[in-house]
Amino acid sequence: MGCFRVLLCIIFPPLAVIDKGCGSFILTFILTCLGWIPGVIAALIINNNPER
Repeated sequence: MGCFRVLLCIIFPPLAVIDKGCGSFILTFILTCLGWIPGVIAALIINNNPER
């Protein structure tokens, strides 16, 4: 995960996970709407997952 991706996770989390699939995008978008910090945490976890 590069520096640009980490910055994107912090600034706008749903955009950072758009290439990981529709489910990841929707989950991150909902969490971001509920609160910015849960969205950031979810985006960082999804992007750090070595299986994807």
